[in-house]
Amino acid sequence: MTALARWARAEWGLLYVTAREPLLKRHWRAVPATLGAAGLTALVQLVQNQSWGYRFVQATGAVRAEDPLWLALLRTPLSLFVPALDLPVWGALVQVLFVFGVAELCLGRRRTLVIAYAATLAGTLYARAGIRLGFDNPLGLPHSDAAVVDTGPSAAVVGLAVFLGWRYGAYFTAGAVTAAMAVEVMLKGNLAGKEHLAAIAVVVLLCAVPALRHRRRGPVRGVAGAGLRRARRVRRQRTGRHHAFRHRLSTRPGAGSGFPPRKSWNLRRGPCQRRSWW
Repeated sequence: MTALARWARAEWGLLYVTAREPLLKRHWRAVPATLGAAGLTALVQLVQNQSWGYRFVQATGAVRAEDPLWLALLRTPLSLFVPALDLPVWGALVQVLFVFGVAELCLGRRRTLVIAYAATLAGTLYARAGIRLGFDNPLGLPHSDAAVVDTGPSAAVVGLAVFLGWRYGAYFTAGAVTAAMAVEVMLKGNLAGKEHLAAIAVVVLLCAVPALRHRRRGPVRGVAGAGLRRARRVRRQRTGRHHAFRHRLSTRPGAGSGFPPRKSWNLRRGPCQRRSWW
């Protein structure tokens, strides 16, 4: 095995094994949320390319920082599935199918949707805070970004990728995604890049909460840590049942092995000790 293969196995081995088992057992039925998200993204793209559908999509899924907050919060869930107009739709579909699919296989449908929505919402709320800070602030945005349409699954994809990397030991991958987003901000400084960093910051907080909660239980995290804790718990239960069984045997009337007392060829000292064979 080459060094590159060993590195790939160490980096993505746990993630691959975790995703492979449900996919082999249930096939496409293992990722219903991913297929639904991809289908909804394709449908929204088809509708907004129609003359009658563009305004409808903009009214229901387009989020801008200049919109009222309550309206932006209502549109945020659907905005995740509205492809950005300046990017090809196949890019959004590939992101959704791959990253959402792996996340759903490893994390489950509910957790995947929660993390994706949290990352998208973080970007939406950051846009408002960044515009208030102003362009002069390193964390701020120019006021012209208030009218920029903020849609697409990119923030959710970035957040899920970082969370999966941390959860399943692919730390280099998580770091590479974070570094790529930071380089994008340094080179372009656009709204999308800074929203991606905001999504990563929220995901890091989501990762830190269980890490702090399980800090006293040891450094093992993720699926491997859960399996190890489960094995320890089962071992303790089995040991407890074994001790209880031995205790019941020892306290039962007439308990014993049924064999005669062990005999020795040596003299035993003391008036109360028996002598064997002498």
